[in-house]
Amino acid sequence: MRDCAINQYQHVVAIGGGHGLGRVLSSLSFLGPKLTGIVATTDNGGSTGRLRQQQDCIAWGDLRNCLSQLASRPSVGSLLFEYRFGGKSELANHNLGNLVLMALDDLCVRPLEAVNLIRKLLNIETKVIPMSEQPTHLVAIQSCGNRILGEVEVDQKCEDPIALSLEPMVDATLEACEAVSQADLIILGPGSFLTSIMPPLLLPKLSQALHASKAKVILIDNLTQEPSAAANFSLDKRLGWFKQVMGNKSVDHVLCHGDKYLTTGIVTHYPLRSRHHQALHDRAALADALSLIVEPQALDAPA
Repeated sequence: MRDCAINQYQHVVAIGGGHGLGRVLSSLSFLGPKLTGIVATTDNGGSTGRLRQQQDCIAWGDLRNCLSQLASRPSVGSLLFEYRFGGKSELANHNLGNLVLMALDDLCVRPLEAVNLIRKLLNIETKVIPMSEQPTHLVAIQSCGNRILGEVEVDQKCEDPIALSLEPMVDATLEACEAVSQADLIILGPGSFLTSIMPPLLLPKLSQALHASKAKVILIDNLTQEPSAAANFSLDKRLGWFKQVMGNKSVDHVLCHGDKYLTTGIVTHYPLRSRHHQALHDRAALADALSLIVEPQALDAPA
């Protein structure tokens, strides 16, 4: 694994949600405390959605997923954290990790303390921070003026939204803003563009921190076309959305899957697909590709 180039960075921040962000964090976990994940907390589906309806809490599912992918395997802690109840009771389809995080939140002063307790339990050095510690929902505005409330509902709509917002508008977690301010490398994605990557960027203080940051910004593209309106978004359109929320700060480089290593402009193609699961990035390949991008000579490498 070509981890030397990434190791030159003292503060690496990855932003996104759930499965995609968890994959990035686990692939770069050798960075330990130099790595921070800022996790979307707007999900309203599945076990997380049920808990949000009943308890008015933040979305725990993406946080749980990131923590689970960072946990040492196999271990009793990781197995319990990912355990999902079966049967037909009220617990059916609830994830034990979500319930544990919610219970710890009740016992702690703030949600981040609950996350840190789980990190300590699972021996995770990488920092994992919720984008906000206050409940909020994603809202998509369509060209006709309609407002679509909720992540699940936004993903189900075929029409491209013209804008996104949060309702209610909440504060970004202070530690998330500090991590972005200190970052020398920022990674966006992979994951659902509208419902995983964009929500943290909609927080004013977090977007201001990104705008002021001098860090290199890398976007990791998805391996497959996502089943949402964002499937119609070209790369230029997505980069345009980023620029709207990050001000003058722009994406410096885009990493995409390809059959061979090839860099054209700001886009690098690299074989990233896992041999075991076609929809997942290979962890070692992802770390290798990121190291190639940040090496000074990477952009001059022959195709």
